[in-house]
Amino acid sequence: MVLWFRKNGGKPIYSFDVRGRSFSKALQWSDPGAFGPRAYFATISRPASLTLSSVQLDDEGFYRCRVDFKNSPTRNFQIRLIVIVPPHQMLLYDKSGADVSGVVGPLEEGSALVLVCEVRGGRPEPLVSWLVNGTVVPKYMGVKSDTHVVVNRLEIQEVGRDDLNTTFKCRASNTRLVPPQEKAVRLEMNLLPIFVTLLDRPQQLLASSVTTLRCVARGSRPPAQISWYKDNRSFGKDKVSEHFNETWSISTLIFKSTPMDNGAIIKCVAVNPALPGKAIDDQFQLNVVYSPLVTLTLGSTLNPHDIKEGDDVYFECNVKSNPREHRISWYHNDIPVTQNMTSGIILSTRSLVLQKVTRREAGKYSCKAANIRGETSSEFVTLRVQYAPVCSDTSPQVVGAALDEALHVRCSVHADPSDVTFLWQFNNSGESFNVSPARFGTINGSTSELRYTPASERDYGALTCRGTNVVGRQLQPCIFQIVPAARPSPPRNCSLLTSNDSNWIEDTFKDEIEDYVIIRCVAGFDGGLPQLVVLECLDPDTGIIKFNITANETNGIAMFFIPVGLLWVNDAALRLTVYSRNDKGDSERIMLNALAYQDPERRTDGNHSLMSGVSRAAFWTVILTVVLCTVTAVITGLFLRRKRNSSRTKQHSSHLRLNSEDGQYVVAFTLKPPKQTQPDILNPPTDFESSSNGKCKLEVAAKNETLLINDECHDHEPIHPILPSPKMSISSKLPVTMNTMTLSKRGHLAAEDLPGPESCV
Repeated sequence: MVLWFRKNGGKPIYSFDVRGRSFSKALQWSDPGAFGPRAYFATISRPASLTLSSVQLDDEGFYRCRVDFKNSPTRNFQIRLIVIVPPHQMLLYDKSGADVSGVVGPLEEGSALVLVCEVRGGRPEPLVSWLVNGTVVPKYMGVKSDTHVVVNRLEIQEVGRDDLNTTFKCRASNTRLVPPQEKAVRLEMNLLPIFVTLLDRPQQLLASSVTTLRCVARGSRPPAQISWYKDNRSFGKDKVSEHFNETWSISTLIFKSTPMDNGAIIKCVAVNPALPGKAIDDQFQLNVVYSPLVTLTLGSTLNPHDIKEGDDVYFECNVKSNPREHRISWYHNDIPVTQNMTSGIILSTRSLVLQKVTRREAGKYSCKAANIRGETSSEFVTLRVQYAPVCSDTSPQVVGAALDEALHVRCSVHADPSDVTFLWQFNNSGESFNVSPARFGTINGSTSELRYTPASERDYGALTCRGTNVVGRQLQPCIFQIVPAARPSPPRNCSLLTSNDSNWIEDTFKDEIEDYVIIRCVAGFDGGLPQLVVLECLDPDTGIIKFNITANETNGIAMFFIPVGLLWVNDAALRLTVYSRNDKGDSERIMLNALAYQDPERRTDGNHSLMSGVSRAAFWTVILTVVLCTVTAVITGLFLRRKRNSSRTKQHSSHLRLNSEDGQYVVAFTLKPPKQTQPDILNPPTDFESSSNGKCKLEVAAKNETLLINDECHDHEPIHPILPSPKMSISSKLPVTMNTMTLSKRGHLAAEDLPGPESCV
């Protein structure tokens, strides 16, 4: 029998009884006030033992085991039970009293770390210690015995970059029967970037080119944020891309440089977002090369709206370039300006001075600057020079008018400002007076129109127009010479020239006109006005004008240069007519030839005459008879008209066409109207003085296929063929007067008192 007693108690708290029974049927009893069901005695183990589950602190004490044997004396065994109570609570908090669990921080580098480990309960008193990365730190702050609390305080004055992710573990132990209690935290830190640099710094950038820059930052926790600045102005996020890991941050900037970026500072700034007040950066200066940037300005002391003739003007050319410009040039209306001290044009490094400007200096000015990258022009700066009115057209001008013909004479001037007041005057050899303002008006400010009608010969003279604006009065007036005028007379004495039969053509020019036909005509009376001479080329079948050529009269002569190939259409020669034109109208048209031949051989075979098959005597008798009759009729009509209106003049022109089997022949004639009294301001024409006797010599020449009709009313060049065959060039050495038959007839076409000159062509 086994009995268990507590301390010195005489009453057992547990019994094991096998009296009269086998061990397997032993009786076991446990005092409910002591162990109760928590106790069980096992005899299988050696030695046998009393197992107590769920040990409580009250179970601690001295126990006595008494074993009664059947045949042996009783034995007693005393056992002391010590109950150890592990700590029941462990707390970790920082210096502010905030509970920390798992992670402490983040802390900044250099700041202090304070960790407090508080252990509650435990019997015997537990041992509390700190382990840093597994190493025990011997720092123990003491025990608050009254509350059964043990505290251990860990302090680090300055944490460094190496303390990042350090593990701090608090351990509490009061027995080896069970593992000690532990609680650990990891130190988290915010670290500043320790390194930032710009990679691949370009030594030189080309304006308008795309540039890529990279900036690398290292050492920041969390990863650094990288910002880009140009002269303290940040770049947009669309130009920046970032990549980073736990230790590196890489930012890429892509931008297009401009000339204005030259000298700018590009800065790469790395900052820990948790520590915004502490950033590091790297920077460099841009060297952007570009063509010059040029701007032109008028002198700052000048008023651009108050510059008059005689003032001094200067311009300033502002240039920015990299590299520096090596040349600056100036332009006026796109024409280079060079220094001319005599004319008052002075050029310095970047300025242009114009002394005593005139209206000719007005216009658009620009300057150009050049460096090794190129040349750039500035925008135009318009210089306005105000001036008194001046004539816009050539003066004097000749205005032809018949008696009682209403004229609208326009006087146009150039002026700045263009608001002009006009004064008209009339003068002739006998009088001079101002024209009433009611007879003229102003158009568009700078043009005045005068209504004028010459009613008698005294009204022919000079009209003068003078304008005035705010700058001053016009110095030289515009002069309009009002003269008697009519339509011009037709040209005469037209002949063909080649490069071989005239010494006026220089050798170098002969080569250039080798493939041209040259027609020379003597201009008729111009009707008192400047005239033009027009040559028309007509289709021989349809009469449609193929082309025409206009020539100015030069010393009474008009010259036409016609490519040979243009004179033939479908193996037929074009018909040529010539006439004069002035402001009063056109003269009669004179036909120079009519090549209406269908047989090509007649154009190329020089052995066939235009007169073949026709009796020459009979043919020319008919021509002279018709011509004399026609001239007589015209003269008679002219006298009758002069009697009806002696104060007016009119020009009569006509021509006669004769057809034969081989072609068409034309006789044209012109009679000059009677002379009129001219005003003193006019010089009478001299072209007709030599032939005012009213006599003509009529010459008709048939040369191969070309008919020439000539007169001797004036001195002129010898007769030449009007038109060569298609196979003949101007420089051809064939004789000009081959197979020629000429018939001349001299006779009086008018009475001696008929005003001349008269012309028969």
